[in-house]
Amino acid sequence: MLYNGQGQKVQKVMVQSINLIFTYLQNRSRIQVWPFEQVSMWMEGCSIGFDECVNLVLDDGKETHSKTKSRKQLGWILLKGGNITLLQRVSN
Repeated sequence: MLYNGQGQKVQKVMVQSINLIFTYLQNRSRIQVWPFEQVSMWMEGCSIGFDECVNLVLDDGKETHSKTKSRKQLGWILLKGGNITLLQRVSN
């Protein structure tokens, strides 16, 4: 059992990744996608489609390299689900 600093019980909830991706799709959220074994690069775009293998389609895609601080405009991107390490919503 987990408790926060004020002594209140905290419940952890596991959310299936497919449900989270579907929420991003419904809200047309802008997301960051970190590819597998690419620690200095990520893609960013608006989620417009996915399938059961978590292949993603992003609109207005951008590729960002953290070491060189460079950004490349890509447009539509299709990312294979097996190459995705992390997905996160971009806060505006």
